[in-house]
Amino acid sequence: MKIGIGLPNQIRDVDPELLPTWAARAEHAGFATLSTVGRIAYPGVQDTVALAAAAGATGTIGLLSGVMLPTVWPAVLLAKEVAAIDGVSGGRLTLGAGIGGNRADDYVVEGLPGRQLGARMDADLETYHRVWRGEPVGGGSSPAVPAGTRPVPMVFGGTAPKALRRMAEWGAGYIAGPVPATMVTPMFDAARDAWREGGRTGSPRLIALAYYALDDIERARANAGDYYAASGTDTATLVLDTMSHTPAAIRAVITSFAGIGASELVFMPATDDIAEIDRLAEIAL
Repeated sequence: MKIGIGLPNQIRDVDPELLPTWAARAEHAGFATLSTVGRIAYPGVQDTVALAAAAGATGTIGLLSGVMLPTVWPAVLLAKEVAAIDGVSGGRLTLGAGIGGNRADDYVVEGLPGRQLGARMDADLETYHRVWRGEPVGGGSSPAVPAGTRPVPMVFGGTAPKALRRMAEWGAGYIAGPVPATMVTPMFDAARDAWREGGRTGSPRLIALAYYALDDIERARANAGDYYAASGTDTATLVLDTMSHTPAAIRAVITSFAGIGASELVFMPATDDIAEIDRLAEIAL
């Protein structure tokens, strides 16, 4: 099982200048992946900007949006931007996607409200792949991306049957939310079933997320609680209750997700203290 680490792009009022340094330090430490979290109506750094900064500051580490809400974007614009990040990184990006929908203030683009998200996601996926194939956009004759652009690999979150079918049709795998392995087990099982039922061979990539903080725990809890408050009390409480604060807890999380067949476990930081990278690396790698 690979071990990744998150970028602190959605810590409230994070200094954007920190992100390239964080990315380079994480790669040097030996983590397999850098991941973002994302929403619009929050004073952090947008996923695409954080991932582009990480791409320019690194050379080998994988990049992941975990997860982005693509339906807040006009589809052609997101497809073009994602393709550019993937190209700049040398093909290291995986686009993690979910429909979200429980935060109406994230839908700030006129004409793209937080409604009919499943249908819009399906239409957007068709658009992404047309853009990545180099088909013309905007009613003209010109493509939006350079020749040689690849279809950016995608992993999907969500538990609805339609989300799992979407993963089997379009995706490289499944990404779970930041909940314990006992709760992720049925999600991974459902993803494997959908994969087989969709006629896919091999196994889906299965990614898990877990929050951690090894110093200044009260600040970490305040940060995570602030970010997840908009998702509801139950979600915020679950994230806070399952955040790892000790080496033993980190190791237990690794063991639990390895035991359910996760391909990758990404530890998401709850503060922007760059020393948390090395603290985690000493335990997890």
